[in-house]
Amino acid sequence: MTLPAREYGSSPRRVVVVHGGPGAAGEVAPVAHELGERGYGVLEPFQTEMSLAGQVDELRYAIEHSCQPPVALIGWSWGAWLGCLLAATYSTLVAKLILVGSGPFEAEHAEMIKPTRLSRLTEGERQEYAGLISDLEDPAKLNRAMSLFEKMDTYAPNAEPRPQVLFDKAIHHAVWAEASSLRQSGELLQIIGKIGCPVAAIHGDYDPHPASGVERPLHLRVTRASFVLLDRCGHKPWQEVHARDIFYRELEKAIS
Repeated sequence: MTLPAREYGSSPRRVVVVHGGPGAAGEVAPVAHELGERGYGVLEPFQTEMSLAGQVDELRYAIEHSCQPPVALIGWSWGAWLGCLLAATYSTLVAKLILVGSGPFEAEHAEMIKPTRLSRLTEGERQEYAGLISDLEDPAKLNRAMSLFEKMDTYAPNAEPRPQVLFDKAIHHAVWAEASSLRQSGELLQIIGKIGCPVAAIHGDYDPHPASGVERPLHLRVTRASFVLLDRCGHKPWQEVHARDIFYRELEKAIS
């Protein structure tokens, strides 16, 4: 069984960076690359399975066969949830779980994400976005949608090159339907309560995903949880002018 993944730094690989989406591979490549440059052995696995259980098992396999566990698992956005599911199920594989820009764990905190994002666009951009979002597998439409997402999600973007993102609509809809149901039912909170390793959350104060929907559930259900709120920072801290350096400092602190 061979799964798609990229490797950075040198062996042994003890850091794993997990993408968002679900079904949007490539967005955290800059983080994996930067950590590799800083001397860490990093694995950047792509998720290809069409179910929650499939993606958890796929990630388990990648860690067991390409890393030296237990690893420091860094999950961004949807990848933060996937990291939680893996850590709760396969505790021996994860030494530390780091959640970057995680989605909120309770449904009530998710209600304002879309309105917050749309409030940051002009009326014309909102109409354009509505037309783009239904066909993100078209490269041109995906690129334009990504630029609108950057405006919605970023406080002050830096000038670093943006990675290529590969979006799979089928994966997104199949996996997100299950994940959203987990949050709606409250089962996601129960799963978080099973995590035994230290959990560090890093979140931007400008992120449309409300920080309170991440910080409070973690502190209530995880024995060893920490939370860092970054000033003037959106959903992707590594792309922020003001927060980038602080983000990597906090990330390395959490890894070590």
